[in-house]
Amino acid sequence: MPPLSHRLAPPFSALLAGASGALTVLGFAPFGWHPLVLVALVGLLVSLQGASPRSGFFRGWLFGVGLMGCGVFWIRISLNEFGNMDGWIAHLLTAVFVSAMALYFGLLGWLLRRLDLGPGWLVPLLLFPGLYILIEWLRGWLFTGFPWLSLGYTQIDGPLGAYAPIAGVYGVGLLVVLSAGLLWGLLRWSGPGRVAAGLGLALVWLAGLALERVQWTQPSGPGLRAAVVQASIPQAVKWDPDVLVTTMEVYWELTEPHLDADLVLWPETAIPGFLHEVRDALVDPLAHRARQEGAEVVMGIPVMEPESGRYFNALLSIGSREDLYAKRHLVPFGEFLPFKAWLGPLVQLFEVPMSDFSRGDAERPLLAVGERLVGASICYEDAFPAEVAQALPDAELLINVSNDAWFGDSLAPHQHLEIARMRALENGRYLLRATNTGISAIIDERGEVLGTVPSFVRGGFAAEVQPRAGATPYSQLGNRLAIGAAAAMVLLALGIAAFGAARDRRSAGSSAARTVRPGATIPSDSPARRGHEEDR
Repeated sequence: MPPLSHRLAPPFSALLAGASGALTVLGFAPFGWHPLVLVALVGLLVSLQGASPRSGFFRGWLFGVGLMGCGVFWIRISLNEFGNMDGWIAHLLTAVFVSAMALYFGLLGWLLRRLDLGPGWLVPLLLFPGLYILIEWLRGWLFTGFPWLSLGYTQIDGPLGAYAPIAGVYGVGLLVVLSAGLLWGLLRWSGPGRVAAGLGLALVWLAGLALERVQWTQPSGPGLRAAVVQASIPQAVKWDPDVLVTTMEVYWELTEPHLDADLVLWPETAIPGFLHEVRDALVDPLAHRARQEGAEVVMGIPVMEPESGRYFNALLSIGSREDLYAKRHLVPFGEFLPFKAWLGPLVQLFEVPMSDFSRGDAERPLLAVGERLVGASICYEDAFPAEVAQALPDAELLINVSNDAWFGDSLAPHQHLEIARMRALENGRYLLRATNTGISAIIDERGEVLGTVPSFVRGGFAAEVQPRAGATPYSQLGNRLAIGAAAAMVLLALGIAAFGAARDRRSAGSSAARTVRPGATIPSDSPARRGHEEDR
């Protein structure tokens, strides 16, 4: 009986690939239906069966279009509603971006079909998991990287999430794809192969349940009370100079009830004015008041260097002492304009306030908050797990400030909160997250949300948090374990395929020699004759 995909017309295989990508989005927040991801990945495998490398590329690309098109189409909101682009241009550029990101999945499909040269189990159990994660990792850093919708995030509330403190989000993703391969085997194979696939799937998931009980880090000193505040200033008016004074008043009023806390966190660019412009009116008086109350306040604020004119997206800590962290990983076209000299007038399409920040040069993302060191990330930086882990083991807490108002009432704020939860789980640290319009939250060291300020609500949330010491295996190894394992799986698959091909060639040569009858004449140009002459 021919494989299933041989019985499916190519258009249906292509449709299955695109639908599988779209289905994967349901595994991410706010849906969180993590088992569906395995079903979607099996759907991708089915769509690729029997395809040529060229068709494999196209079907993989369609999977990427389904995933990215449904998962990050909210990019249009920032371009159209807040970037002052015409609707058709914003939609066109978003479609171009989605199509470009889908090329990574096209590469996956092409490689899976091009390298499918060995036994039937090599693709689902070795090549598929290894190549998927290697390409996902490549997407996370090439051309400054776009690591959104990494598969591991879908498992933050599932058993596989417990592997995050060991191997990070890419390690969790590797186990997700391996689980899909094992599910494929459970459904498609028979006899011992099906039993082995079922046992392997059960082992991976049951081990995750056991790992949930492991404490990777330890409490460090007494707990403290922390608060996050959210002013919910609409993005459409945030940068209007006439709103600056009102914005400062709102944040002061929100902070006042929480000055009994040890730490109060404001969002990214909470104050839409340079530090030197608001120091006398806001920063110094607030620092004085915080010292009187025994509190520390951390605020997002742009900072300009008077000498050079460069400006930075920064976090400022005030209270018993003052410290500054400047964002190191900037968003292309949102915070800086790449290839500005080459693009010329095209950059004028991006009418985004403060879109030419300079990159901070700190070696590690650390900020002194009173006597404590915290690991700091500003908005998009928390999507890069290895960069956040650089703060460990010195950081006792993690903080992230963001401005997801750029993406309105979409999937983006929920997905971003899920990313922050994974950073807390990977590093075994509480994480405080303040955003301009939501979702602000306090997250414990297991990635559990203790409480939130919902989207588009003005208010604050406070909770007891526990500073922690030590480092998880992921904090020490970064992505090396997951990427090393993925690379090893691919190399092992290629080695097995090459060994099998060589064995088949030797077997074919031996069979040809044995079929020659005694006394028969062997043609001089036949492979058997050449082998006979070489043996002599």
